[in-house]
Amino acid sequence: MNSEDISKIKELLSVPQKIVIIPHKNPDGDAIGSTLGLWHYLKNNGQDATVISPNDAPKFLKWMPGSADILNFEAENSQAKKAITEATLIFTLDFNHLGRVGQMHSFLEEATATFIMIDHHQEPSDYALVTYSDVTMSSTCEMVYNFIAYLDDTSKITPEIANCLYTGIMTDTGSFKFSSTTSKTHKIVAELIDKGAENTRIHNLVYDTNSPSRLHLLGCALKNMVILEEFNTAYITLSQDELDTYKYQKGDTEGFVNYGLTLNGIRFAVIFIENKEEGIIKISFRSEGDFSVNEFARAYFHGGGHNNAAGGKSDLSLKETADYFVNLLPKHLKELTK
Repeated sequence: MNSEDISKIKELLSVPQKIVIIPHKNPDGDAIGSTLGLWHYLKNNGQDATVISPNDAPKFLKWMPGSADILNFEAENSQAKKAITEATLIFTLDFNHLGRVGQMHSFLEEATATFIMIDHHQEPSDYALVTYSDVTMSSTCEMVYNFIAYLDDTSKITPEIANCLYTGIMTDTGSFKFSSTTSKTHKIVAELIDKGAENTRIHNLVYDTNSPSRLHLLGCALKNMVILEEFNTAYITLSQDELDTYKYQKGDTEGFVNYGLTLNGIRFAVIFIENKEEGIIKISFRSEGDFSVNEFARAYFHGGGHNNAAGGKSDLSLKETADYFVNLLPKHLKELTK
């Protein structure tokens, strides 16, 4: 953020505000970690703040301090609408287009509050008074730490804030292995540990609380994996019937797409997941090196994200979507095999 933006925020927060903090639909560790981290900070500074999530978060994030206070727009609709209507200040975190909040979209467009965006995805929309956007950042949680630092308030980071921000940085960096992890990221993580982040406990709570059904679903996903060596690509399909057979719960497929990249020589990994309730195929893309899955997702699958991690969707059937994807690969042969 520049000095002008910092001054605007300091002025806004110098008086009592009714604040709403919003993550994207189907929130992940970075979305929940950043919103709760900011929520704790604002509450501790005397602000009236509420986190409203478009829908529920995965079970493996429910331990996070403040999670029980999140309003679920789907389940607590009237209360959430009232909070948005009455808000004087709205923070949108870990997304940069209002279309990423599902059925909350129209309510945010009609809101009279001042908007502040904190996000690290590409091509931000222009809806906020202050837009803190930086695609080089590992995570929105790292940006929330910086946001607090810009306000000269890192001394106010409590163990609750530290645990939330550490979780988002850990999950969005693939446990610190993605190329977006910088020396500054590690310095911030060290600072968060010093301020009370329980790094070992957080890792266990996020990654080591699997149900038997989730591991069986993972086995099904790996069995379905198709390896296309000529394109250095691997993809996974999961049908609605398979999800139902293994008692799918929200968040159960988190990280499945990354298994393709563990194969020697694979640079491009994809997972296609059927969602009959929404009538779409949800897609996650991952890559290594300079092959941009953000550009690929934007060009062909109504999506986007980062250079090495992106999402998309398809209105075709599961088989038609996979066939369409495979037929696209020859266009990118040079990029995938150079």
